[in-house]
Amino acid sequence: MSPHVLILGGTTEARELAAVLAARPGVRVTTSLAGRVSRPGALDGEVRTGGFGGAEGLAAWIRDRDVTAVVDATHPFAAGITANAARAAETTGRPLVVLRRPGWSPAPGDRWHDVPSLEAAAALLPSLGRRAFLTTGRLGLAVFAHVTDVHFVVRSVEPPEPPMPPDTRLVLARGPFTLADELTLLRGHRVDVLVTKDSGGAATSPKLTAARTLGLPVVVVRRPALPDGVTAVPDVAGVLARLGLAAP
Repeated sequence: MSPHVLILGGTTEARELAAVLAARPGVRVTTSLAGRVSRPGALDGEVRTGGFGGAEGLAAWIRDRDVTAVVDATHPFAAGITANAARAAETTGRPLVVLRRPGWSPAPGDRWHDVPSLEAAAALLPSLGRRAFLTTGRLGLAVFAHVTDVHFVVRSVEPPEPPMPPDTRLVLARGPFTLADELTLLRGHRVDVLVTKDSGGAATSPKLTAARTLGLPVVVVRRPALPDGVTAVPDVAGVLARLGLAAP
């Protein structure tokens, strides 16, 4: 059976992997997107959009389409998808590779406050500042909806849906953003605290450098743990090695 790799996710790493696999003779690649962004960027290979119906639906899709391996390249905080992928891979006997960019580590001068969840971030936030740049994703805004004594600056590619904090300034923009961009935003909105998820990678790290430059505290929501028995690789090369598709 020729390889058919199913990639879950629309991250930068997922796109890179799709491009590499699609260029390999005899390798079929399908990338599955959640459909939360209305205009996703172009992808190499086949593309499907929408959910599978849980782990059972994903397992059925894997069998029906003769998928030979699954790569979970979703966002590091997409814990539900990762759990479903692990169960589906175990059910079908297909190998699962989790592709996760390395997380962030504090540098000298950083004022980081690590928390285990968005709920913990919302509880801690009012003690650190009154004008917050909230960069935890539009789907997590509801967790902060009850925080009434903080002015929030929220940047999003598309307008978020309610509920959201009552005192919110929405900035519609698509990254990546440079250090100069982030400094301009923080200064222009008089931000005194940054809230972010530990997404990792260089594309979204300039906001951390900007916060360090301005001496701002940063609330960092740490990643959820991977399912038992599941390990991650940090890059596309690691995925290819795990799948036995590395260049000789």
